[in-house]
Amino acid sequence: VEHVAMTDATVLICGESGTGRSLIAGTIHRQSGRKEKGFVQINCGSLPESLLEAELFGYAPGAMEGESSGKEGAFETAAGGTVFLADIGAMPMGLQEKLMRVLSDRAVTRIGGKRATEIDARLLASTNVNLQRLIQEGTFRPDLYARINVIPIEIKPLRDRKDDILP
Repeated sequence: VEHVAMTDATVLICGESGTGRSLIAGTIHRQSGRKEKGFVQINCGSLPESLLEAELFGYAPGAMEGESSGKEGAFETAAGGTVFLADIGAMPMGLQEKLMRVLSDRAVTRIGGKRATEIDARLLASTNVNLQRLIQEGTFRPDLYARINVIPIEIKPLRDRKDDILP
């Protein structure tokens, strides 16, 4: 984690539920050169697709019913910091394509927006599912997997790390 924190590389943190994936992501951010900037965490599995899209990419004024002002998405809010996408394996395919565009272009266009905004945010992602299996099933994009799996960190379950259990 210390070595990874000093880079700006994208990190994929894998492990069962309860292994501390969020803790590792927070530690990477706090030990990085981006620690003074934002750390935005979004759980991809806990939000419906339309809300997840708005949280990730933001929306322009008037783009959402009942909202007259716009809202920054995670990548704009993190500005110079880190975006942590927990449970990325639960992200719908349509949003995976939009995320790929953001990562490749280093720019985000808000929902209903007309212009792209350049972004500078490091991406950390985590999953408790086998993304290779999801790729084979056709529910996860192989190009997104290649983009987020730059530095993989596999966290063993606590039952395999008994020395980590305090007395």
